[in-house]
Amino acid sequence: MEANGVSPDDLLERPWLPVSIDGCHLLAKSWFGETRCRILLTDLHCVWEETMHTAAIQSRAQELNKRLQAPVEAFFAHLCEVVQPYLSGSGRPHEGEAHISLMRLDGGNMVLRLKSKLAGLPFFWEFRCTPAPITVVCLHLVRPLLSMSHVLHQQVELLEGLLARKDAEIQDYKDNGATLSRARLQTDIFDQHTYRSSFLAKVVRQTLKQEKKTATGNRQVKWRNQKPTQPQHSRLSSPAAVLSERLPKQRRRKWWACSDDCQQYETQTVILKEDILISFRWILIILYYFIFF
Repeated sequence: MEANGVSPDDLLERPWLPVSIDGCHLLAKSWFGETRCRILLTDLHCVWEETMHTAAIQSRAQELNKRLQAPVEAFFAHLCEVVQPYLSGSGRPHEGEAHISLMRLDGGNMVLRLKSKLAGLPFFWEFRCTPAPITVVCLHLVRPLLSMSHVLHQQVELLEGLLARKDAEIQDYKDNGATLSRARLQTDIFDQHTYRSSFLAKVVRQTLKQEKKTATGNRQVKWRNQKPTQPQHSRLSSPAAVLSERLPKQRRRKWWACSDDCQQYETQTVILKEDILISFRWILIILYYFIFF
């Protein structure tokens, strides 16, 4: 709360929390003051945000609740109490106390609609989130990930150095006549370059295989759902169907065969584009690995 010295800048220090809203799985950050709030949501494809101050909160409350006469502090405290369990991933309010739904709008916006009870009367609220600018995405998502990657890289280097020293220690024991009591405890000497190369190749290969399998399944579902049906000649609605009806029977078959070939070509083009995007993504990952490692 603001009274305790917390400000929206402290959102940087808060972790992304997994939440499920209306069946949609997201990562969320949220901060609520006495009469201010800020939320960030992402599905790892887009980041949405909304920041509200006292005047904006009062205006939206009047817009959604025409008969509301309570001061901002009163109904906003109720709003925080109801919505925070949804945005923190800690659970949800008592059954029947509130209901929240999510809607994606044209233009990339996202709306969270909340319905609850305030003093026995219906209370409605909406978080109208818009796509966050690239600076916000970098500040709250990209830079923390890069920082964590750098920390993990340092940790790996420390562990590799520790393994090298352990190998030197074991070799010294062997040079002084020490032997293993159990042959199954024998290990190979750790080679840093061999380990990094094999690990990277293994991880990239497995991940590419999994992503290709997932992408193929998604494409099959997509094109199966969008599979066009053959037009009924008794009810012709499209110009292409009218044209095919007026053609001789033999030429009509050739025309439909050409249409199927065109559709198949478009499908293959879309699949090729998706494969190129996946390959490009992993080229960037490999380049990043070699730059930082």
